[in-house]
Amino acid sequence: MRVFAALVPPDAAIEDLADFLEPRRADPAARDLSWSRPESWHVTLAFMGSATPDGVDDFIDRLGDGRLDLSVGPLQVRGGGAFPVIERAKVVYAGLTDHGDATGSLERLSERTRNAAAVSGCAPDGRAFTAHLTLARSRRPVEATRWVRVLDAYSGPVWQPEEVQVIESNLGRRGPRYALLASVPIGAGSSDPAHLH
Repeated sequence: MRVFAALVPPDAAIEDLADFLEPRRADPAARDLSWSRPESWHVTLAFMGSATPDGVDDFIDRLGDGRLDLSVGPLQVRGGGAFPVIERAKVVYAGLTDHGDATGSLERLSERTRNAAAVSGCAPDGRAFTAHLTLARSRRPVEATRWVRVLDAYSGPVWQPEEVQVIESNLGRRGPRYALLASVPIGAGSSDPAHLH
């Protein structure tokens, strides 16, 4: 199973960003990029490219066992960037700002999520955590300075994350299809994940 754990912004935040990008995506330069659908936007905390169903169940249970009992947010989609570098980008993304009292709370949330995955036998990828929403990809490297400047002008609504979603990703010709497996509450007293499979 290809599985990831993520924060999914609320509809208001998704719609605001989509409205901001819509007229800019009409620009001919936007054709160089393959734009992701707004309903697929999320902040990946941990990605497991090859996990067993039993391992995923254990991972979900471990997330609900108090590991997510920490203060996160409020958050805001703001600014952007490109991977691996702006001059030769293959991914254009929107950034995320943490307005919470505890700085680094998103990094701690990702670390706890990755640790739960590792202990469950669902080896997470080794990439360093960068809080972002992938907006577009390119098969070949592109110069993305223009898009990063556009995103630098963006500040979305502030929102409070309430749960981590565990999602299965199935690859298809038209891009990945996502299936929600569980939602695990974040914050004091977090427990009892809602298994959906």
